[in-house]
Amino acid sequence: MLMGRALWRGLVETVTRDLEGTVRTSSGALIPNKELNLLAPSLPTKIVCVGRNYIEHAKELGNTVPERPLIFLKPPSSVLDPGGTIVLTPDSHQVEYEGEIAVVMGRTCKGLNAEDDPMPFVAGVTPLNDVTARDLQKIDGQWTRAKGFDTFCPFGPWIRPVTSFSGLVVHTYLNGKQVQEGCSDDMAFPIADLVRYVSRVMTLLPGDLIATGTPHGVGKLAAGDTVSVELQGVLLENPVGD
Repeated sequence: MLMGRALWRGLVETVTRDLEGTVRTSSGALIPNKELNLLAPSLPTKIVCVGRNYIEHAKELGNTVPERPLIFLKPPSSVLDPGGTIVLTPDSHQVEYEGEIAVVMGRTCKGLNAEDDPMPFVAGVTPLNDVTARDLQKIDGQWTRAKGFDTFCPFGPWIRPVTSFSGLVVHTYLNGKQVQEGCSDDMAFPIADLVRYVSRVMTLLPGDLIATGTPHGVGKLAAGDTVSVELQGVLLENPVGD
């Protein structure tokens, strides 16, 4: 059963998808997908991202894989609903897509040790696009501005519960053509270790996200493009505008 949020008849409701093409709202109504405006499936207090977590992606940007997870934050104001328009900022001439596997926290999580199982604290996974102003990333040296513009964090529309982080595959498509493919098994730092690591830095709250890094194949977005990220049958699609 997939979990999400939707706007229906002027109200935001929790929704689940348990039948093909049909959604059940928290009020008990069973309605077709087309009658809903699907929203980002959680309201994160923070979006913790991991840089250079795939060896080939690090290479394509001329970087080495760090000795420990390289984490940074995107602001909650960067969240964009599925189907919403990614707005290209005039401050950048090189805005790029980065399709990722995002972990959605389901319970408060703090201070996990190496032997602790993070899975009971996790609601599931969802596709995320870590939209990045690559030229600003290089100019600034740190990544807050490049990663933090409004609309630069689409994710959802569904949270898929998982019992394991193994074998999760993410694909990115630009105008219908596949441009990225990555598997959780190929990460430099496994997802379970990332959850533990981040939990020792900051308390993770329900709805918070950990974006686990992007595979190689990142590229530039232009107005009029459509970019899609697919994870385990969940499809995130957003048009691009200026």
